[in-house]
Amino acid sequence: MSDAIAAAEIRAPEGAPPLRRGLSIGPLPWPVYVGAAVVTACAVWSGRLPNDVIGGLSVLMLLGFLLGKLGQTIPVLKQIGGTAILCLFVPSAIVGYGLMPEAAMKAIATTFKTANFQYFFIACLVAGSILGMPHKVLVQGFIRMFVPLTVGTLAAIATGILVGLAFGHSPRETFFFIIVPIVGGGLAEGVLPLSIGYSEMLGRAQGELVAQMVPAALMGNVVAIVGAGLLARLGDARPGLSGNGILVRTGDDDLLQQEGPAGAIELPLLGCGIVLSCALFILGTVLAPHTGIPGPILMILAATALKLSRLLPVEMERGAYQINRFMSTNLTFAILVAMGAMLVSWQQLVASFTPGYILICAASVVAMITSGFVVGRWLNMFPVEAAIVTACHSGLGGTGDVAILGASNRMGLMAFAQIATRVGGAIMIVVATLLMKVFY
Repeated sequence: MSDAIAAAEIRAPEGAPPLRRGLSIGPLPWPVYVGAAVVTACAVWSGRLPNDVIGGLSVLMLLGFLLGKLGQTIPVLKQIGGTAILCLFVPSAIVGYGLMPEAAMKAIATTFKTANFQYFFIACLVAGSILGMPHKVLVQGFIRMFVPLTVGTLAAIATGILVGLAFGHSPRETFFFIIVPIVGGGLAEGVLPLSIGYSEMLGRAQGELVAQMVPAALMGNVVAIVGAGLLARLGDARPGLSGNGILVRTGDDDLLQQEGPAGAIELPLLGCGIVLSCALFILGTVLAPHTGIPGPILMILAATALKLSRLLPVEMERGAYQINRFMSTNLTFAILVAMGAMLVSWQQLVASFTPGYILICAASVVAMITSGFVVGRWLNMFPVEAAIVTACHSGLGGTGDVAILGASNRMGLMAFAQIATRVGGAIMIVVATLLMKVFY
């Protein structure tokens, strides 16, 4: 979601027309935003808002851009994932207190559920996230981070289950609905596809599952950010434990400092990316009845197999990456608003924040960070950096990575953080879905 954050902070270049100078809300200069918001509001209150994707996206994007801007502006909140918190909590509260206009609610429901726009978003985001990662980063980064991530995840699971037992939570409940959402790779790429898979397998409403898992993901992200800041202070106090942004003591981290597929935005490649993303999602849907594994999970496996096998031309991977960037930049906030309005029950969300729930989340993340510190030292890594990268496994996707690395002033570790978040999250989603077939 870091691309969406960048979009929320766009500033017009010098010499631009007057309407493009100064404050922007999302990618829109504020006068344009206000004009679009007034038009949409008039349509809502007059009952003339189109009950289709046009009306739904108008409401979702305008509200998403505004809440995203506020989340990146309000002090303290902007340091702990404020964009995701506001985009989820505010719409959920508006609906919970009966303040959402009926016309807006119908248009959102048509877009998000009837038209299944959430599936299209997931397909583009997940496929591009995996296919757009450089092969060297995917393979070599995962090899380096495999042991810290594995040990950290196991430590988080064991600690979380023990704390959960102390507060009356069963091991199954703690693992599937608290720990997995924390380490699943975020909201749009983790909780959302996870809720679809759980819903299909358990026969429960997706909204009920989202409301149950979202607090864990948010709480885990906050604990990881605070932990990263404390680790940075530890590194300042004890320089021998810190590489000042370098993970491996041999100093060859620059091997992995690569961005996604390079190149300017090409319109034909965007079309290729859309078709490829949709094809992978359809493949998962077709195979799901024969394997018993939910379609979104099969899509992740198929995209990973394509990337590792190098069967796709580089241009096709670039197209998937570019449509991923477009969707994450412009529609992430909108999708989070839709999740808050349609899937997250305000009453259930508030009720989830119990002392036991909070302690399970905190203990799990602390155990993960601590194990990363210890194992990293054993593997000839700088313990502070190893712990910080391991903490990214509990972040809110790209937004979480930016917040965690920003809190510790370690933005140079972004490639490793992406391994922890994207690959680690995808693996946990697949593993959790397969285990659910056994334990439920």
